[in-house]
Amino acid sequence: SAAPRTHAFLAQRTRVRPRRPPRAWHPHPSLPVHGTMASAPQFLDYLEDHLSVVVLGASGDLAKKKTYPSLMDLDMAGMLPEASVIVGFARSAKADEEFRESLRPYLRKRDDGKRSDFEARMERFLARCFYRRGQYDDATTFATVSEEMAGWEASSGKARASRVFYFALPPNVFLSSASAIKSSMLTSTGFNRLIVEKPFGHDYASAEELATRLGELHPEDRLYRIDHYLGKEMVQNLMAMRFGNMLFAPVWHRNFINTVQITFKEDFGTEGRGGYFAPAGIIRDIMQNHLMQVLTLVAMEPPVRISGEGSSNLLRDAKVAVLNCMEPLRPEDVVLGQYVAADGHPGFLDDETVPRGAKTPTFATAVFRINNPRWEGVPFIMKAGKALDERKAEIRIQFKRAPAAHHLFDGAPIAHNELVMRLQPNEAVYVKMNIKGPGLRTAPEQSELDLNYKTRYPNEWNPDAYTRLLLDVLRGNQSTFVRTDELLASWRIFSPVLEQFEREGTEPLPYPYGSRGPAESDEFIRRLGYSRDTGYVWAGGK
Repeated sequence: SAAPRTHAFLAQRTRVRPRRPPRAWHPHPSLPVHGTMASAPQFLDYLEDHLSVVVLGASGDLAKKKTYPSLMDLDMAGMLPEASVIVGFARSAKADEEFRESLRPYLRKRDDGKRSDFEARMERFLARCFYRRGQYDDATTFATVSEEMAGWEASSGKARASRVFYFALPPNVFLSSASAIKSSMLTSTGFNRLIVEKPFGHDYASAEELATRLGELHPEDRLYRIDHYLGKEMVQNLMAMRFGNMLFAPVWHRNFINTVQITFKEDFGTEGRGGYFAPAGIIRDIMQNHLMQVLTLVAMEPPVRISGEGSSNLLRDAKVAVLNCMEPLRPEDVVLGQYVAADGHPGFLDDETVPRGAKTPTFATAVFRINNPRWEGVPFIMKAGKALDERKAEIRIQFKRAPAAHHLFDGAPIAHNELVMRLQPNEAVYVKMNIKGPGLRTAPEQSELDLNYKTRYPNEWNPDAYTRLLLDVLRGNQSTFVRTDELLASWRIFSPVLEQFEREGTEPLPYPYGSRGPAESDEFIRRLGYSRDTGYVWAGGK
């Protein structure tokens, strides 16, 4: 039987038991009010439809590693309609069974050992999966596939047929595929939704052109620009923490906060993928999208509503308002780095797929200023890099020092309090606090109030970010997806400095593989006012 904790997660997000008909919607008394569906059974009506999911680029890594496993997660949790078909579409020739066999190794990675019937459920899911071959701009082939889908929809006996199109595609074919879908594949009885993967442009001009041309084909309420960071457990938890706890409401302000840091670190390099990474660099690949999404959630004003009717646009309105308070980055706001060989590990330029002499930054630290009454004077520091000393992503809010503490404790050093939300790995929230040393010691030292998810919720299913976001697509919840004005507002901040670096051929600073990054970055952050406590080690990180 299915693991009850797996069902519990999605039941909390929908306040119904999986597979219960939405016509007779009643929350189970044991389930808390959670998510945007707390009082809206209409968000479940897709379970009554025939659902067709078309995965464009189905033979690629993204589809096999993320899209199909996440769809299977939803199916096993009862969050796909009984009448569902998943059609993979790509240019290579494959028979249905050959395609299913190529998916099996990736789907089996989702087996956590808690389901005795995992193999049977996986085969049930695979029986819904089909594969069709064609060119991504071929409206005739798309029309043929659409006719086949219409046959499945008619035979299901459902009154409504809804269609979702997942673009696991390179951006150079987005528009041609979107055009072919508009002319040949849309349903007239249910919803049509397009999920578009990043990159959403290379700079402001290309993003604006892509957004304009895509908007000419499909309305904004049909477009779901996916950023998987918005599906991460701790990112989604940020709003509950900020707006659900009186503890944080008064101190989330420049009067109390010293600095805000948002950090992304990988402990490996490009590993043969440098040819893909080189044209983008760390700022385009990580900072302009993933980390900027996190920054807006940390800094935004309380939206009118987080849950319920209209909340998708109200939440995104608040994020755009923050971006509109930020000036474009300047060169003096940024430190660039590129890793070099160390301890037997190759440097970035040693990767044979990287163009010779490439000045691509694999590391960057940048400071942003938010010019509004809440945040004026508080530096928002964003740091991201590859081939560093550890793998982690976190939000670190450092508070100002306790007033007069130096005098009160007779000159003993008193460290800053910090609120840290670890996004990955090992999701956790902890607050660094000053306490008396244990035993006979009297000097203050730092410890923490710690919520470690693996310890606190050992049996809870923590689904992949893509699983959460695909569920939001089916529910029609766009709050976790990027709107056009939000996309362009972010590029407005980054594009000028990127263009200047590339025009002037700015050399990134070298740093050894496996280090913290360039020493100049630590000095830059220190000058911004951040005080790093080198003697403290988070116990949950051991």
